[in-house]
Amino acid sequence: MATFEADEIDRVVDAVNATGYGLTFGLHTRIDDRVQQVVDRIRVGNVYVNRNQIGAVVGCQPFGGEGLSGTGPKAGGPHYVRRFMKAEVPHYDSVDGPEADAAAVQRAIDRLRQRTPARRAVIDLPGPTGESNRLSLVPRAVVLCLGPGAEAAQRQCDAATAAGCGAVVVAPGAGGATGDEAAVARVEGILDADRLAALSGFDAVAFFGDEEGRRELRRALAGRDGVLVPLVGELPLDERVTIERHLCVDTTAAGGNATLLAAAG
Repeated sequence: MATFEADEIDRVVDAVNATGYGLTFGLHTRIDDRVQQVVDRIRVGNVYVNRNQIGAVVGCQPFGGEGLSGTGPKAGGPHYVRRFMKAEVPHYDSVDGPEADAAAVQRAIDRLRQRTPARRAVIDLPGPTGESNRLSLVPRAVVLCLGPGAEAAQRQCDAATAAGCGAVVVAPGAGGATGDEAAVARVEGILDADRLAALSGFDAVAFFGDEEGRRELRRALAGRDGVLVPLVGELPLDERVTIERHLCVDTTAAGGNATLLAAAG
């Protein structure tokens, strides 16, 4: 257990996030606002408040991480079983077009990362008396929508923005923004898979092309350093562009868990 001064909380949480790993995080505090401060900032799959960090229960405490600790749905969560089923895989033919300007794509990613944090859906889960369990579905900040082609890329964009994500549409004929598209950026052309190694700040790639194109994208994403970035090619796309985060609070230990605090003494 680590201790720190109250005014160092954000710095400590940022240091945890900077490791790239995000499986579990434990917090002991008597202050509800501090719980919310940490939960809003930390990027981990499971947060435990005033209790130990083991013994996740299926259906109550869905388990799994993010970043370098995992990219898929949480075990025992509402979306887990569906991932074992055959998914609908859209297929769009390859298109011809000029190469997209990678620098323009990076600028688009950077712009969308500066927008106001997206909304999150919260699901209250069952659990034992004296324990609160809540699952949040957090939109990935930026999804690259690579089509292929404008029609497929727009379909990906619509699903991503409906889930609360920002969408960078890269395809021939992508066109300019129409109306109020604060969560959308558009770049003309085709983004070569090899360009993904030099880009940063995106959280998922959506692609509905052939298997050869998927293979090239998977290889490029696997070769990147740092956080694992998923390739999304199945429906429903909205489930695949959100991150699941679970919060478990021992509500009987509002003053802090005295037993665990003493044990850490």
